[in-house]
Amino acid sequence: MIHSARMRSYYQATALSAPRRAPLLEPIECDVCVVGGGIAGCSTALHLAERGYRVVLLEGQHIGWGASGRSGGQVLPGIAAGQEALARLAGRTIAQAVWELSVEGVALVRSLIARYAIACDWMSGHLQVALRARQQAEIRTGLAFLEREYGYASLRYVGPEELRSLIATHRYLAALYDANAGHLHPLNYALGLAAAAEGRGVRLFEESRALDYRREGAQLLVRTARAQVQCRYLALCGNAHLKSTAPELAAKIMAVGSCLIATAPLGTERARRLITNNAAVADMNWVLDYFRLSADRRLLFGGRVTYSGFDPQRIAASTRRRLLAVFPQLADVPIEFAWGGYLDITLNRAPHFGRLAPNVYFLQGFSGHGLALAGIAGKVLAAAVAGEAERFDVFARIPHRDFPGGPLLRRPALVLAMLYYRLKDLL
Repeated sequence: MIHSARMRSYYQATALSAPRRAPLLEPIECDVCVVGGGIAGCSTALHLAERGYRVVLLEGQHIGWGASGRSGGQVLPGIAAGQEALARLAGRTIAQAVWELSVEGVALVRSLIARYAIACDWMSGHLQVALRARQQAEIRTGLAFLEREYGYASLRYVGPEELRSLIATHRYLAALYDANAGHLHPLNYALGLAAAAEGRGVRLFEESRALDYRREGAQLLVRTARAQVQCRYLALCGNAHLKSTAPELAAKIMAVGSCLIATAPLGTERARRLITNNAAVADMNWVLDYFRLSADRRLLFGGRVTYSGFDPQRIAASTRRRLLAVFPQLADVPIEFAWGGYLDITLNRAPHFGRLAPNVYFLQGFSGHGLALAGIAGKVLAAAVAGEAERFDVFARIPHRDFPGGPLLRRPALVLAMLYYRLKDLL
């Protein structure tokens, strides 16, 4: 039942009041120019300002307009590639350092919410659920690995009987519960970070896309449509939306669309019966589904990928079918919001951070794990600008390859690859 699915997201409809910042209309100077007004950019700007730097942030649309304000809202440690895959790719030392930073990233989210009184509906708890016996075995293996290698003590195995008492479905066989992870309203979190940065003296400009940049002596000049920023350092945090601003980064990431829906409010009792511990949930498929309850007791359900744009009626219909495969008892509940957004993935699904020049830094490739990773990435980038680059350089040592196929064939190649992984999910 789809009553009036709207492309305006549930998050936009429930966003806290936030000022519209004017575009950049005249030349300005600063120590650091940050490009991108999502969580990565706002965290970078905030942590630089906390260190005393004069910071200008340029956002091409509005704060939280991209993936940061459209996501499933799940705050998780780790990276999309998985720790064992990262250890094989970059070595055990780097893999452990990345894990520890990601755990710190979850703690940072909680810390920033408390320190700056960000009203974003934080709720603790996450369940990673298995649909097949091999995934159930992977849960046990992964749990043992994280406890043995990293001493991560927030996890526990959830068997089928207990799981059915937590989630009102017979679809899943087992789960890995993480008490340290959680979920929140991502747009309100991004808006809260922006307000915190502004309170620290950061100058924010919306509708001010950074078109390009060039070096002029020891300075950098970042050009927008109507003015320019002169700075000593540049932090590129636009991810999939950077495009021509830094074309040399484009080959390392691919923008893929993810779709979400929000039901009508379920009421307190019905929502509580659906997910009794109010945890966020994600399955273990490569092309995964994820869901959680909102603060006003809707079910938010999303996942999969799209390559053909975001039509709200199509999103609502196709995503509702997947929702009903999990919760057939919601057949009478209308879908009130349907939306999508683009997230940036890397070929190896590990984050891609580094430098294009000694004073030009970039953050991209969060691959669906941006809520925790983007915040801590901004903190370590700020430290690197201040001369404390050891933790930032851990990420710079992760090897990355271009997506195959060049500008014309890379997306068709990705579509074929995703089809392969969808078929693999069924086995």
